[in-house]
Amino acid sequence: MIRRLLFLAILLIGIALVLSVPQSSPDPFYGFAVTNPPFTSLTYGIQSFLWWDNGWAGTHLDWVRLMNFSHVKQTFAWEDVQPERDQWLFGRADELLDEVERRGLKLVVRLTDAPLWTHPNQTGERGVDYVDAPPDDPADFGRYCGTVAERYRGRVAAYQIWNEPNLSREWGNRPPDPAGYVALLRACSEAIRAADPNAILISAGMAPTGNHDATATPDDVFLQQLYDLDFQQYVDVIGAHAPGYTAPDVAPEDGPGGHRFFSFRRIEDLRRIMIANGDAARQMAILETGYTTDTVHPSMQWFAVTPEEQARLMVAAYEYAAQHWRPWVGLMSAIYIADPGWTAENEETWWAVTTPDGYTRPAYIELANMAKYCGDDFRPPRAPDSPEALGLAPIRPCD
Repeated sequence: MIRRLLFLAILLIGIALVLSVPQSSPDPFYGFAVTNPPFTSLTYGIQSFLWWDNGWAGTHLDWVRLMNFSHVKQTFAWEDVQPERDQWLFGRADELLDEVERRGLKLVVRLTDAPLWTHPNQTGERGVDYVDAPPDDPADFGRYCGTVAERYRGRVAAYQIWNEPNLSREWGNRPPDPAGYVALLRACSEAIRAADPNAILISAGMAPTGNHDATATPDDVFLQQLYDLDFQQYVDVIGAHAPGYTAPDVAPEDGPGGHRFFSFRRIEDLRRIMIANGDAARQMAILETGYTTDTVHPSMQWFAVTPEEQARLMVAAYEYAAQHWRPWVGLMSAIYIADPGWTAENEETWWAVTTPDGYTRPAYIELANMAKYCGDDFRPPRAPDSPEALGLAPIRPCD
């Protein structure tokens, strides 16, 4: 009897001790499922425009290195590399690979911009009626992807396959077509895996939108449509876009006007779709993130911020991802190092952290010097006048 009472007392004490310890809530985003991530979490990247650079490519790559970012995202426009079916122009791409590697950086190549010969019956004017159009035959895209991957085997870290196919303007001014995109994805994926099996393949990031008509499909709806077609077998990482319509700590349900897609944390909705489709072990990549300072385009005014706010919010976005989205978010690529050819009329100018004429904005300075989380390697924030920030001391990219 005494032993039984003693056992009961010990049991009750044990239960009390367990209940007294704060219990952590389970991870709603199944980060524990990501056991073999292709990218270190976080991997810091930024999109650049190095191809037709008017001599700025070296400077822009130096800026990326000074930011202590490890990856540069650059479009290899199909129309520039293969302007005709039997014509291949690799000179500029060769130069860029050399410049990137000379600085110890890594390249994420975006494969888009189909040449006119691939869709001769496309209606409308490129750059006016549509941004991009898929080829009539996905096999043509596959040959392009495979040829690029074969030439740069082991030198390109990752490939982003197409961009925003949930918008008609990125799909030849035709209604978004998930099956058409999967056919394009498959052709490209299989060709790259045959040529360079170690390259990381990323699906196109979708544009956050509420339109569900011939002009656009909501990003969450389109992602589910892709899962219904088993698209995940053709990629290693799911791509997404996270533009800064709201501060990073604003929950999706509190998006402006009650619209979840108008929140930086829309990414969490997409992650839940991955989990619901049994794909929690796969990592995500944020292919575009940033805040606009637009003072020109009326449609941008409601969410435009000042340059100082842009700096604060972009740092906060990376901090939020580091604290809440690791390891299921790997690559996080900011927009942009500005294209030297842009003017104030280009809306992209106002999203950039540098100016087209060669000046850095406050966001560039703050992103360069913020704390960085590279897996288990934490880099504390640095002073803007530190030797590393000024390029007077060796810089080890955060990767």
